[in-house]
Amino acid sequence: MQSLSVEIIAHMIDALVEKGWCEWPNAISNELCLQLLNELDALDEQGQMEEAGIGRGQQHQKNHGIRRDSIYWLNGQSEAQQQYLAQMALLQQQLNRELFMGLFEYECHYALYSPGDFYKKHSDSFRGNANRMITTVLYLNPQWQNEWGGELVIYSEDGEQVLHTAMPEIGKLVVFLSEQTPHEVLPTQQPRASIAGWFRCNASTAINLDPAR
Repeated sequence: MQSLSVEIIAHMIDALVEKGWCEWPNAISNELCLQLLNELDALDEQGQMEEAGIGRGQQHQKNHGIRRDSIYWLNGQSEAQQQYLAQMALLQQQLNRELFMGLFEYECHYALYSPGDFYKKHSDSFRGNANRMITTVLYLNPQWQNEWGGELVIYSEDGEQVLHTAMPEIGKLVVFLSEQTPHEVLPTQQPRASIAGWFRCNASTAINLDPAR
């Protein structure tokens, strides 16, 4: 089964250092992505997906004007989840080895966007609280058509310039610096499935990899 290789990860790391983000089509095999998609669909049918919110802890709230999607946190309960988490563990190991980032934890959830859903421009980590260091997004959507929308838009650190637009195509992995990378999900016309994840770091050991500095 196709999986992340040391060579792919090396290219990702080079792009992170140079640009702060990278996109790798076909990084994860279609076979594994379809297993994960089938699991997500089953969870949705069983009513186990929960409405997503914004903020963390006491600041957590639901706001349909900013975000409309449903989520389910991965916990390694299935073989497909275990395979995916093992590949993310390899990525974490290489990031720590090459960049001395001190990443110690990875958390991720399924994200299901129904037709009309979106997520307005935001950042995944706030300055001075950079425990989320690296964001990953894996797409699970076979035969995605451009006219269906649902693109991930990556902006410059000030949020003014579009740096990249990624179509949510099966097997594609997008990785970027959590704190320095505003991004949004444009409205989708078809059900859109992904796994969003974050490598976390102790705040005391967080480092800045902003390529502009």
